[in-house]
Amino acid sequence: MVKKDKHGANLFELSKKFNFKIEDIRDFSSNINPLGPSKIALEKLKENLNLVTTYPDPEYIDLKNSISNYVNANFDDIFLGSGTTQLLREYISLVSPKNSLLLSPCYSEYENELSKLDGTIHHYKLTEEKNFKIDVKEIIDYINENKIELFVFANPNNPTGTILNVEEIEEILQNTNTKILIDETYVEFTNTLVYSSIPLTKKYKNLFVTRGVSKFFASPGIRLGYGITSDEKTKEIFYKNSMLWNITIFSDIMGRYMFDDTSYQNTVYNFIREERDYATSELSKIDNIKVYRSEGNFVLCKILNEKTANDLRENLLKDALVIRDCSSFLGLNEKYFRFCILDKEDNRKLVEKIKDFFN
Repeated sequence: MVKKDKHGANLFELSKKFNFKIEDIRDFSSNINPLGPSKIALEKLKENLNLVTTYPDPEYIDLKNSISNYVNANFDDIFLGSGTTQLLREYISLVSPKNSLLLSPCYSEYENELSKLDGTIHHYKLTEEKNFKIDVKEIIDYINENKIELFVFANPNNPTGTILNVEEIEEILQNTNTKILIDETYVEFTNTLVYSSIPLTKKYKNLFVTRGVSKFFASPGIRLGYGITSDEKTKEIFYKNSMLWNITIFSDIMGRYMFDDTSYQNTVYNFIREERDYATSELSKIDNIKVYRSEGNFVLCKILNEKTANDLRENLLKDALVIRDCSSFLGLNEKYFRFCILDKEDNRKLVEKIKDFFN
Protein backbone atom coordinates (compact mmCIF):
# COMPACT_ATOMS: atom_id res chain seq x y z
CA MET A 1 0.00 0.00 0.00
CA VAL A 2 1.30 3.46 -0.95
CA LYS A 3 1.24 5.95 1.91
CA LYS A 4 -0.20 9.38 1.24
CA ASP A 5 2.02 12.42 1.69
CA LYS A 6 2.06 13.83 5.19
CA HIS A 7 1.39 17.54 5.65
CA GLY A 8 2.48 18.68 9.09
CA ALA A 9 2.68 16.62 12.24
CA ASN A 10 0.92 13.41 13.21
CA LEU A 11 -0.13 14.34 16.75
CA PHE A 12 -1.17 10.77 17.56
CA GLU A 13 2.31 9.45 16.77
CA LEU A 14 3.97 12.23 18.79
CA SER A 15 1.74 11.66 21.81
CA LYS A 16 2.79 8.00 21.91
CA LYS A 17 6.47 8.63 21.24
CA PHE A 18 6.89 11.35 23.88
CA ASN A 19 4.11 10.28 26.25
CA PHE A 20 2.28 13.59 25.78
CA LYS A 21 -1.45 14.12 26.00
CA ILE A 22 -2.62 15.25 22.56
CA GLU A 23 -4.25 18.35 24.07
CA ASP A 24 -0.86 19.39 25.53
CA ILE A 25 0.89 19.42 22.13
CA ARG A 26 1.19 22.81 20.45
CA ASP A 27 1.17 22.19 16.71
CA PHE A 28 2.91 25.03 14.88
CA SER A 29 3.01 22.98 11.66
CA SER A 30 -0.66 22.93 10.61
CA ASN A 31 -1.36 26.61 9.68
CA ILE A 32 -4.90 26.59 11.13
CA ASN A 33 -6.28 29.79 12.67
CA PRO A 34 -5.89 29.33 16.46
CA LEU A 35 -9.00 31.35 17.36
CA GLY A 36 -11.27 28.54 16.19
CA PRO A 37 -14.41 28.76 14.04
CA SER A 38 -16.95 31.55 14.03
CA LYS A 39 -19.01 31.29 17.25
CA ILE A 40 -22.09 32.43 15.35
CA ALA A 41 -21.64 29.62 12.83
CA LEU A 42 -21.11 27.06 15.61
CA GLU A 43 -24.25 28.22 17.43
CA LYS A 44 -26.32 27.97 14.25
CA LEU A 45 -24.93 24.47 13.74
CA LYS A 46 -25.97 23.44 17.26
CA GLU A 47 -29.43 24.92 16.78
CA ASN A 48 -29.92 22.91 13.59
CA LEU A 49 -28.51 19.48 14.46
CA ASN A 50 -32.00 18.08 13.93
CA LEU A 51 -31.54 18.80 10.20
CA VAL A 52 -29.37 15.69 10.01
CA THR A 53 -32.59 13.99 8.84
CA THR A 54 -32.99 16.49 5.96
CA TYR A 55 -31.45 16.60 2.50
CA PRO A 56 -29.57 19.84 1.72
CA ASP A 57 -30.77 22.23 -0.97
CA PRO A 58 -29.16 20.67 -4.08
CA GLU A 59 -28.61 24.14 -5.53
CA TYR A 60 -27.10 25.52 -2.28
CA ILE A 61 -28.68 28.90 -3.05
CA ASP A 62 -28.15 30.50 0.37
CA LEU A 63 -24.58 29.22 0.72
CA LYS A 64 -23.57 30.43 -2.72
CA ASN A 65 -25.20 33.81 -2.08
CA SER A 66 -23.12 34.15 1.09
CA ILE A 67 -19.95 33.26 -0.83
CA SER A 68 -20.86 35.64 -3.65
CA ASN A 69 -21.26 38.54 -1.23
CA TYR A 70 -18.16 37.59 0.74
CA VAL A 71 -15.73 37.42 -2.19
CA ASN A 72 -17.41 39.73 -4.75
CA ALA A 73 -17.99 37.00 -7.34
CA ASN A 74 -20.86 36.26 -9.72
CA PHE A 75 -23.25 33.69 -8.25
CA ASP A 76 -23.18 31.52 -11.40
CA ASP A 77 -19.37 31.40 -11.38
CA ILE A 78 -19.17 29.62 -7.99
CA PHE A 79 -18.62 25.87 -7.65
CA LEU A 80 -18.66 23.95 -4.39
CA GLY A 81 -16.42 21.03 -3.47
CA SER A 82 -15.38 18.83 -0.59
CA GLY A 83 -12.36 21.00 0.22
CA THR A 84 -10.05 22.79 -2.21
CA THR A 85 -8.09 19.63 -3.06
CA GLN A 86 -11.09 18.18 -4.90
CA LEU A 87 -11.52 21.33 -6.98
CA LEU A 88 -7.79 21.56 -7.74
CA ARG A 89 -7.79 17.95 -8.88
CA GLU A 90 -10.83 18.38 -11.11
CA TYR A 91 -9.58 21.55 -12.78
CA ILE A 92 -6.08 20.17 -13.40
CA SER A 93 -7.62 17.02 -14.90
CA LEU A 94 -9.95 19.12 -17.07
CA VAL A 95 -7.14 21.26 -18.50
CA SER A 96 -4.79 18.26 -18.77
CA PRO A 97 -1.82 20.46 -19.79
CA LYS A 98 1.09 19.22 -21.89
CA ASN A 99 3.23 21.88 -20.22
CA SER A 100 2.45 23.09 -16.70
CA LEU A 101 4.30 25.46 -14.39
CA LEU A 102 4.75 25.41 -10.62
CA LEU A 103 6.66 27.60 -8.22
CA SER A 104 9.50 25.93 -6.36
CA PRO A 105 9.09 25.51 -3.43
CA CYS A 106 5.33 25.09 -3.22
CA TYR A 107 2.57 22.87 -1.80
CA SER A 108 3.26 19.29 -2.93
CA GLU A 109 -0.31 18.38 -3.90
CA TYR A 110 -0.09 20.44 -7.10
CA GLU A 111 2.74 18.30 -8.43
CA ASN A 112 1.06 15.13 -7.18
CA GLU A 113 -1.99 15.89 -9.32
CA LEU A 114 -0.06 17.08 -12.37
CA SER A 115 2.18 14.01 -12.28
CA LYS A 116 -0.89 11.83 -12.91
CA LEU A 117 -1.11 13.36 -16.39
CA ASP A 118 1.01 12.78 -19.47
CA GLY A 119 2.76 16.14 -19.55
CA THR A 120 5.88 18.06 -18.57
CA ILE A 121 5.97 19.88 -15.24
CA HIS A 122 8.16 22.99 -15.25
CA HIS A 123 9.42 24.70 -12.10
CA TYR A 124 10.03 28.41 -11.61
CA LYS A 125 12.58 28.57 -8.83
CA LEU A 126 12.00 31.11 -6.09
CA THR A 127 15.48 32.06 -4.97
CA GLU A 128 16.82 32.97 -1.57
CA GLU A 129 18.71 35.88 -3.15
CA LYS A 130 15.36 37.49 -4.07
CA ASN A 131 13.79 36.55 -0.73
CA PHE A 132 11.66 34.01 -2.63
CA LYS A 133 9.77 36.75 -4.47
CA ILE A 134 8.31 36.19 -7.94
CA ASP A 135 9.72 38.28 -10.79
CA VAL A 136 6.63 38.95 -12.92
CA LYS A 137 8.51 39.80 -16.10
CA GLU A 138 10.64 36.67 -15.78
CA ILE A 139 7.66 34.42 -15.27
CA ILE A 140 5.79 35.95 -18.24
CA ASP A 141 8.80 35.27 -20.45
CA TYR A 142 9.10 31.72 -19.10
CA ILE A 143 5.42 30.98 -19.74
CA ASN A 144 5.59 32.23 -23.32
CA GLU A 145 8.94 30.62 -24.18
CA ASN A 146 7.90 27.21 -22.84
CA LYS A 147 4.29 27.28 -24.11
CA ILE A 148 2.90 26.78 -20.62
CA GLU A 149 -0.76 25.78 -20.74
CA LEU A 150 -1.46 25.85 -16.98
CA PHE A 151 0.26 27.87 -14.25
CA VAL A 152 -0.65 26.66 -10.74
CA PHE A 153 0.31 28.54 -7.60
CA ALA A 154 -0.84 29.52 -4.13
CA ASN A 155 -1.18 33.20 -3.28
CA PRO A 156 0.35 33.67 -0.70
CA ASN A 157 2.72 30.83 -1.49
CA ASN A 158 3.25 28.00 0.98
CA PRO A 159 5.86 27.73 2.55
CA THR A 160 7.56 31.02 1.59
CA GLY A 161 4.68 33.41 2.37
CA THR A 162 5.49 35.50 -0.70
CA ILE A 163 2.63 36.98 -2.71
CA LEU A 164 1.55 38.68 -5.95
CA ASN A 165 -0.90 41.57 -5.92
CA VAL A 166 -3.90 41.87 -8.25
CA GLU A 167 -2.09 44.16 -10.70
CA GLU A 168 0.80 41.69 -11.04
CA ILE A 169 -1.54 38.77 -11.65
CA GLU A 170 -3.47 40.77 -14.24
CA GLU A 171 -0.17 41.58 -15.94
CA ILE A 172 0.47 37.84 -16.34
CA LEU A 173 -3.05 37.29 -17.68
CA GLN A 174 -2.69 40.13 -20.18
CA ASN A 175 0.69 39.03 -21.52
CA THR A 176 0.26 35.25 -21.79
CA ASN A 177 -2.29 32.76 -23.09
CA THR A 178 -1.89 30.31 -20.23
CA LYS A 179 -4.68 29.19 -17.95
CA ILE A 180 -4.01 30.14 -14.33
CA LEU A 181 -5.13 28.21 -11.29
CA ILE A 182 -4.69 30.20 -8.07
CA ASP A 183 -5.08 28.59 -4.66
CA GLU A 184 -6.15 31.34 -2.26
CA THR A 185 -6.08 29.16 0.85
CA TYR A 186 -4.17 31.81 2.81
CA VAL A 187 -5.25 35.03 1.11
CA GLU A 188 -7.76 35.97 3.83
CA PHE A 189 -4.85 36.52 6.21
CA THR A 190 -3.87 39.43 3.92
CA ASN A 191 -5.62 42.51 2.56
CA THR A 192 -7.88 40.77 0.03
CA LEU A 193 -8.64 44.05 -1.79
CA VAL A 194 -4.95 44.16 -2.75
CA TYR A 195 -4.19 40.48 -3.23
CA SER A 196 -7.30 38.44 -4.09
CA SER A 197 -7.75 37.58 -7.77
CA ILE A 198 -11.42 36.66 -7.51
CA PRO A 199 -12.67 39.98 -9.00
CA LEU A 200 -10.48 39.25 -12.04
CA THR A 201 -12.54 36.12 -12.79
CA LYS A 202 -15.28 38.41 -14.14
CA LYS A 203 -12.87 39.71 -16.77
CA TYR A 204 -10.59 36.74 -17.61
CA LYS A 205 -12.00 33.36 -18.61
CA ASN A 206 -8.63 31.62 -18.31
CA LEU A 207 -8.54 32.19 -14.53
CA PHE A 208 -9.74 29.67 -11.93
CA VAL A 209 -9.50 30.57 -8.21
CA THR A 210 -10.03 28.20 -5.28
CA ARG A 211 -10.57 28.80 -1.58
CA GLY A 212 -11.59 26.74 1.43
CA VAL A 213 -12.48 27.07 5.10
CA SER A 214 -9.76 24.91 6.67
CA LYS A 215 -7.17 27.57 7.52
CA PHE A 216 -8.71 31.02 7.98
CA PHE A 217 -12.06 29.74 9.27
CA ALA A 218 -10.44 26.90 11.28
CA SER A 219 -12.98 24.37 9.98
CA PRO A 220 -11.10 21.59 8.13
CA GLY A 221 -13.54 19.00 9.46
CA ILE A 222 -16.53 20.22 7.45
CA ARG A 223 -14.65 19.77 4.13
CA LEU A 224 -15.96 22.84 2.31
CA GLY A 225 -14.16 24.45 -0.61
CA TYR A 226 -15.23 26.60 -3.53
CA GLY A 227 -13.87 27.47 -6.96
CA ILE A 228 -14.64 30.47 -9.14
CA THR A 229 -14.38 30.93 -12.91
CA SER A 230 -16.35 32.66 -15.67
CA ASP A 231 -15.27 30.22 -18.39
CA GLU A 232 -18.46 28.72 -19.86
CA LYS A 233 -16.85 25.46 -20.98
CA THR A 234 -15.37 24.84 -17.55
CA LYS A 235 -18.67 25.70 -15.85
CA GLU A 236 -20.59 23.35 -18.15
CA ILE A 237 -18.26 20.42 -17.40
CA PHE A 238 -18.19 21.12 -13.66
CA TYR A 239 -21.98 21.27 -13.49
CA LYS A 240 -22.31 18.12 -15.59
CA ASN A 241 -19.90 16.13 -13.43
CA SER A 242 -20.90 17.47 -10.02
CA MET A 243 -22.55 15.10 -7.57
CA LEU A 244 -26.00 15.82 -6.22
CA TRP A 245 -25.66 16.97 -2.58
CA ASN A 246 -21.84 17.00 -2.66
CA ILE A 247 -21.83 19.34 0.38
CA THR A 248 -23.34 18.20 3.69
CA ILE A 249 -26.13 20.15 5.30
CA PHE A 250 -23.82 21.02 8.21
CA SER A 251 -21.20 22.45 5.84
CA ASP A 252 -24.02 24.41 4.21
CA ILE A 253 -25.20 25.85 7.54
CA MET A 254 -21.77 26.72 8.93
CA GLY A 255 -20.60 28.15 5.62
CA ARG A 256 -23.55 30.50 5.29
CA TYR A 257 -22.98 32.06 8.70
CA MET A 258 -19.17 32.15 8.78
CA PHE A 259 -19.03 33.99 5.44
CA ASP A 260 -21.46 36.59 6.82
CA ASP A 261 -19.64 37.02 10.16
CA THR A 262 -17.56 40.12 9.40
CA SER A 263 -16.75 40.76 13.07
CA TYR A 264 -15.14 37.33 13.33
CA GLN A 265 -13.24 37.83 10.07
CA ASN A 266 -11.81 41.18 11.22
CA THR A 267 -10.80 39.71 14.59
CA VAL A 268 -8.90 36.83 12.95
CA TYR A 269 -7.17 39.10 10.43
CA ASN A 270 -6.00 41.59 13.05
CA PHE A 271 -4.90 38.93 15.54
CA ILE A 272 -2.81 37.01 12.99
CA ARG A 273 -1.22 40.18 11.64
CA GLU A 274 -0.21 41.39 15.11
CA GLU A 275 1.13 38.03 16.26
CA ARG A 276 2.98 37.42 12.99
CA ASP A 277 4.65 40.83 13.34
CA TYR A 278 5.60 40.00 16.95
CA ALA A 279 7.16 36.63 16.09
CA THR A 280 8.94 38.00 13.03
CA SER A 281 10.38 40.93 14.97
CA GLU A 282 11.59 38.82 17.91
CA LEU A 283 13.16 36.04 15.85
CA SER A 284 14.89 38.57 13.59
CA LYS A 285 16.95 39.57 16.65
CA ILE A 286 18.62 36.14 16.68
CA ASP A 287 21.95 36.24 14.82
CA ASN A 288 21.75 32.66 13.56
CA ILE A 289 18.31 32.92 11.94
CA LYS A 290 17.10 34.66 8.80
CA VAL A 291 13.37 35.38 8.92
CA TYR A 292 11.50 35.88 5.65
CA ARG A 293 8.63 38.32 5.37
CA SER A 294 5.33 36.45 5.06
CA GLU A 295 1.78 37.40 4.09
CA GLY A 296 0.37 34.09 5.35
CA ASN A 297 -0.37 32.91 8.89
CA PHE A 298 3.01 31.18 8.87
CA VAL A 299 6.65 32.26 8.73
CA LEU A 300 9.61 30.68 6.93
CA CYS A 301 13.06 30.87 8.57
CA LYS A 302 16.57 29.74 7.68
CA ILE A 303 19.18 28.59 10.20
CA LEU A 304 22.56 30.22 9.49
CA ASN A 305 24.89 28.21 11.74
CA GLU A 306 25.80 24.48 11.79
CA LYS A 307 22.44 23.43 13.26
CA THR A 308 19.61 21.99 11.13
CA ALA A 309 15.85 22.39 11.18
CA ASN A 310 15.59 18.81 12.42
CA ASP A 311 17.90 19.64 15.34
CA LEU A 312 15.63 22.53 16.29
CA ARG A 313 12.47 20.48 15.78
CA GLU A 314 13.70 17.64 18.00
CA ASN A 315 14.75 20.11 20.68
CA LEU A 316 11.35 21.82 20.69
CA LEU A 317 9.51 18.49 20.82
CA LYS A 318 10.76 18.03 24.38
CA ASP A 319 8.47 20.92 25.29
CA ALA A 320 5.59 19.58 23.16
CA LEU A 321 6.13 22.30 20.52
CA VAL A 322 5.93 21.14 16.89
CA ILE A 323 7.37 23.12 13.96
CA ARG A 324 7.67 22.11 10.30
CA ASP A 325 11.04 20.94 9.01
CA CYS A 326 10.95 22.24 5.41
CA SER A 327 13.68 20.00 3.97
CA SER A 328 10.99 18.01 2.13
CA PHE A 329 9.96 21.05 0.05
CA LEU A 330 11.51 21.07 -3.41
CA GLY A 331 13.99 23.96 -3.53
CA LEU A 332 14.61 24.11 0.22
CA ASN A 333 17.08 22.16 2.37
CA GLU A 334 17.73 21.00 5.92
CA LYS A 335 18.31 24.58 7.13
CA TYR A 336 14.71 25.80 6.63
CA PHE A 337 11.81 25.57 9.06
CA ARG A 338 8.31 27.01 9.15
CA PHE A 339 5.91 27.74 11.98
CA CYS A 340 2.35 29.04 12.04
CA ILE A 341 0.73 31.50 14.41
CA LEU A 342 -1.03 30.08 17.49
CA ASP A 343 -2.38 31.94 20.53
CA LYS A 344 -0.37 34.64 22.28
CA GLU A 345 0.93 32.46 25.11
CA ASP A 346 2.04 29.69 22.77
CA ASN A 347 3.69 32.12 20.35
CA ARG A 348 5.73 33.64 23.16
CA LYS A 349 6.73 30.23 24.48
CA LEU A 350 7.90 29.16 21.01
CA VAL A 351 9.93 32.34 20.50
CA GLU A 352 11.63 31.96 23.90
CA LYS A 353 12.44 28.28 23.33
CA ILE A 354 13.95 29.07 19.91
CA LYS A 355 16.04 31.83 21.53
CA ASP A 356 17.20 29.35 24.19
CA PHE A 357 18.19 26.83 21.52
CA PHE A 358 20.44 29.31 19.69
CA ASN A 359 21.86 30.85 22.85
